[in-house]
Amino acid sequence: MTLNKTILTIILLLSGLSLHAQVENAGGVRKRSEKEKKGVQGGPVISDRMQGFFETKEPHDADLSYMRQIYRQLDLTQPENSPLYFPEDVIDGQENLFRIILRLVVDGKIPAYEYLDGREMFTDQYKVNVADMLQRFDIYAQEAKGSTEKNPRFVIEEADVPTTQVLNYYIIEKWEFDRRSNRMKTRVEALCPVLNRSGDFGGEAKYPMFWVKFDALRPYLAQQYVFLSDDNNLAQHSIDDYFNLTMYKGDIYKTRNLRNLSMAQMFPDEDDRKRAQDSIDNRLRNYGKNLWVPDREEYLAMREKEDAKKSKQGIAADTIPERTIVEAESVSEEKPSSAARAKKRATKKRSSTKKPKVSSSSSSNSGAAKSVRRRKK
Repeated sequence: MTLNKTILTIILLLSGLSLHAQVENAGGVRKRSEKEKKGVQGGPVISDRMQGFFETKEPHDADLSYMRQIYRQLDLTQPENSPLYFPEDVIDGQENLFRIILRLVVDGKIPAYEYLDGREMFTDQYKVNVADMLQRFDIYAQEAKGSTEKNPRFVIEEADVPTTQVLNYYIIEKWEFDRRSNRMKTRVEALCPVLNRSGDFGGEAKYPMFWVKFDALRPYLAQQYVFLSDDNNLAQHSIDDYFNLTMYKGDIYKTRNLRNLSMAQMFPDEDDRKRAQDSIDNRLRNYGKNLWVPDREEYLAMREKEDAKKSKQGIAADTIPERTIVEAESVSEEKPSSAARAKKRATKKRSSTKKPKVSSSSSSNSGAAKSVRRRKK
């Protein structure tokens, strides 16, 4: 009997200990979830390993046979670029590109560099003073906890972020032809948000804020998914995919050159500037294709495509003269009718004109002449 009581007591003690351990573990789980929730509110935590995964190594000059640096301007009012502008406010953890960039810059997670208009230097010497930048663009912010003189950190309320005024982005593209892979590669090197505000003398003025390196942004952009059209609301691509797949649309406003001139300075006429932009764009996109002689299958496909294009042009050429002939016939039919009407009007005028009256004096003179002739006879 005593043995049974002892066994029962031991079982109860063990069950009590296990229950106490479960309660402690449950409390630990609750604590971890709260920490994770705080971490999500402050933004995703990026490890050094993850940062290194997204960094793009600069290719060696010996591996490149061609490189060109292009400056593009992205207009966020264009449908292709709208995923960078919306949502204007934070909705279910979704932020637009400018909110992400500004939050990371003021929190000291990524550096920002001065906008130097074509002579950008991404070194420590040209890093932006965040406090001066916020004051220069009238963005209200407060110092965050843990802010120091060396590593200043700020907090900006959602309502104070001028996200509706950022309607443009400047981006730096690098087009590089790698001789090892025999491919033309395009990569975005840096981004610059541009504020659009009313100027002192009316109209809107553009204020480029700062440059941020795209590789520093990539780990954060890879976690922000967007949907690209109103027809499909499933967010299948991240903002990182959006830039790497060149889904954006932008005009070339500058190319790297010795004189540091923009396209507007080199081509003041708008039509000439547009032709130059299209020429540069086509040359870059077709650079890799123009290096190779097509094989037999590619040549036949190109020949077939050209023949189809010529046949379409021939059909169009056959149909256009028929319309012109009909128009010419209609014009020729109209001309005689108008000439006939003019002739009728002329005959009416002739018939309506009266013969001049002969005066009495002239009739008497003629009678006198007749009488003289008779007398002579």
